[in-house]
Amino acid sequence: MVRSGLAVCLAWLLTPAAFAGELAGSVQITADGRALRSSEAAEAVLYFRPSLPVSMQPQSEPRAMVTRRKQFVPHLLAIQAGESVRFPNEDPIFHNAFSTAAENAFDTGPYGRGEGKVVNFASAGLVRVYCNVHHAMFAFILVLDTPFHTRPDTAGRFVLRDLPDGPGELVVYHDRGVPLRRKVVVGESGELTLSLPLSRRRIPAHANKFGKPYGQQRDANY
Repeated sequence: MVRSGLAVCLAWLLTPAAFAGELAGSVQITADGRALRSSEAAEAVLYFRPSLPVSMQPQSEPRAMVTRRKQFVPHLLAIQAGESVRFPNEDPIFHNAFSTAAENAFDTGPYGRGEGKVVNFASAGLVRVYCNVHHAMFAFILVLDTPFHTRPDTAGRFVLRDLPDGPGELVVYHDRGVPLRRKVVVGESGELTLSLPLSRRRIPAHANKFGKPYGQQRDANY
């Protein structure tokens, strides 16, 4: 179906604040056919893509992904395309943050305790973040092409508010599962019950930023 130019223009002019629709329900995470504890759902992100796109309003202030006790916190961070992320270091040792994502590749270089560098993410997509020294340090930045996203609470409950009425796609993302996609209609879809199975290893296989196995580079080279 061909949409009129006026309809598309109006869709781009409207902002999330102009909408009042919502989607609500619960998410259950499973593994090997068995339900995991409900708090596992809090590690997921839900986002909604309306059939007609709306204007994006990226935050001007950077979000934060902190290195703390040799971990990136949060483990999964959802942002809009065009937003930035700061990488503060709370540890007394040097860290590094890098990604080889096709359109969002970056490398902070070594950095010690402090506020850290800021990286802008212009393109939508999944950014896998690693530390070049510590193999077990990894995280994910989900750069979205929609402003509508949220996380379930520790009981697996979620509410996405201020949505435009009408059709679209609801996606549940967890780094250890294949994204769950569901066609929904805001204003008509009732309470949603979603189940996402996990099938991926806890620490993803990856090389260091030089494309080599960990342990083959001295710390001075990171």
